[in-house]
Amino acid sequence: MKVQMKIISRVMNILTGSLIAAIAINEYIIPHHLLSGGVGGIAIIVHYTTGISTGVLVFAMNIPIFIEGIRKIDRDFIIYSFVGTFGLSIFLIVLNYVRFLEFLRVDDIMLAAIFGGVINGIGAGLIFKNRGSMGGTDIIAVIVKRKRSINIGTVLFSINIFIICIASSLYGIKPALYTLISMYISAAVIDRVQEGFDRKKSVFIVSEKDEEIVEAILKKVHRGVTYLYGEGAYTKKERRIIYCIVTLKQLSELKHLVKQLDPSAFFTITDTSEVSGKGFIYRDI
Repeated sequence: MKVQMKIISRVMNILTGSLIAAIAINEYIIPHHLLSGGVGGIAIIVHYTTGISTGVLVFAMNIPIFIEGIRKIDRDFIIYSFVGTFGLSIFLIVLNYVRFLEFLRVDDIMLAAIFGGVINGIGAGLIFKNRGSMGGTDIIAVIVKRKRSINIGTVLFSINIFIICIASSLYGIKPALYTLISMYISAAVIDRVQEGFDRKKSVFIVSEKDEEIVEAILKKVHRGVTYLYGEGAYTKKERRIIYCIVTLKQLSELKHLVKQLDPSAFFTITDTSEVSGKGFIYRDI
């Protein structure tokens, strides 16, 4: 029962993401002759040329890709990606006939590029977070990586650059540049949705008062601490390095404590993309 509920929850999240992405495409991108990335972008170009429904084109173009992907990619990823693609196609078709969301449209192309990118990124990020995709180039990129060992990001970037070049030659440089802005914003939002908004920081601290600092972190910040052992290159002296992971909310408190206990303490703070385990929520993605 627990597994079934997890599957149902994942499918519902993917369909919700598909609806959000469809709203971005139908209400912001298409009205201003912009494009999205991947197969969706190619489908939009064909739509501009022929008038055929974008939803129909997205689904039709993905059929051969899914047939190829079934033989070469993880079955669960293909199934969830099919749900995402099918949902996107259906929602694009429905929104084209049911125009109750037209009030979302804006006249300014820059606003359309920005909001289209943000909303599309939220939808796509929600889909990716639940182990799915919107098909198309995501599946192609995985296949190419397995065959040629080319990074997935490189494949997707190359395809999107190709789409922007087509847009530039067909519709002029202005829509192409706005499309580039929209794609960049969308990619940034996708990363943020996948990582979550309460981002984590890794902190390394070197101090003569390491025991006092550790005690303060445990009692006041309520975070676990690990000692790492190193050696000063100049002094040749062994040192204990304090290592801990905190949320953004806890970071300012930690910095204040360290400066209060040892103003000369040396510490570095780095971004941490994902944390799982005791004290942190595990996200099954």
